[in-house]
Amino acid sequence: MACWAPTGPAKPPCSKSCWGSSNPVPAKANCWGRPGDRPTKHRIGYLPENAYYYDYLTGWELLDYMAALFGVPPELRRQRLADLIDLVGLSQAAARKKQLRQYSKGMVQRIGLAQALVNDPDLIFLDEPMSGLDPVGRHQIREAILHLKDRGKTVFFNTHILADVEAICDRVAILHKGETIALGHLDELLGRGDTYQVRADGVGSAELTDWLADITGEGTHWRGTLRRSPAEFVPWLQAQGGHLVSLHQTRPSLEDFFIAAIRRAETKDGA
Repeated sequence: MACWAPTGPAKPPCSKSCWGSSNPVPAKANCWGRPGDRPTKHRIGYLPENAYYYDYLTGWELLDYMAALFGVPPELRRQRLADLIDLVGLSQAAARKKQLRQYSKGMVQRIGLAQALVNDPDLIFLDEPMSGLDPVGRHQIREAILHLKDRGKTVFFNTHILADVEAICDRVAILHKGETIALGHLDELLGRGDTYQVRADGVGSAELTDWLADITGEGTHWRGTLRRSPAEFVPWLQAQGGHLVSLHQTRPSLEDFFIAAIRRAETKDGA
């Protein structure tokens, strides 16, 4: 699930309040029906947008330290850390030998994702997980998140990169001034991609009301959104003596939906 909002401080506190590390507003948030107590936090992983680690440690030492804090038994750590380093696309040699102060921003982001997973959490919060990554790194992190999804993990992340949301997420929440103004599956918000825009001529608009929504045009030249199957509509149009100019699938982009939702909310606020 992605949480998306105009640039501002709302998203990180929203995430942190879910496990009790931040209380910016007089509200309550529970995970699995529990407050943010110690047993709950042991089932959660977190990657902040701007993480600060002990930069004299190597990546391996950082992960080993975090695993020890979570009580991961020493006999499990070696294989788990190696698997996490592979998952986020770091080399084993760099993780073991390089201090974090020698890491690039993208490498720090990768090791940060690994530390968020070191306790094998059921719920993972990621704040701008693609920040600082090149296209190859972005692809690897997307694949890692999809791998977590396939394992039944719940991933909640904040981002401004809409392509990542559409590629990864099942559900999206849009926030505006502290309120949720849209929430649902992408197909619920954007449509399933089986909506068709039609342009044609030769038939009057009065004859099209059963077939089209949002009809615009003049005389016998019109366009609209098809209400039924194209396989039914095209033969009917031909039988009426009409001419099909164009027919294509349409689904608004997430960016278009976001802008429209924010404008509606701002209009409502100003009313």
